[in-house]
Amino acid sequence: MKLYKNILSDFEKMSLGHSTIGIIASSCLGSVAAMFILESGHSFLYMFELFLVVSVCMGFNAVVLLQLRPKIILNTLILSLVVSTIFILLNIF
Repeated sequence: MKLYKNILSDFEKMSLGHSTIGIIASSCLGSVAAMFILESGHSFLYMFELFLVVSVCMGFNAVVLLQLRPKIILNTLILSLVVSTIFILLNIF
């Protein structure tokens, strides 16, 4: 929890810069997840996974554009990165 609080305090100080880097990171990781999902197949399950990844990544972009509180932006960034990473790991093999 201490690590999260340290990251949050740093994020609040430079929220605009960190949000920009977060958009790049979320979009790139989401793109990699989408690539692996599409390489796995085109069934309903894979398309639902793709929908989830795209929705979460676009949700983070929307939160940044809405200029919500830095804590909400950081939490959404973490969610986006975790979801993308999970789907990469599920579809890499």
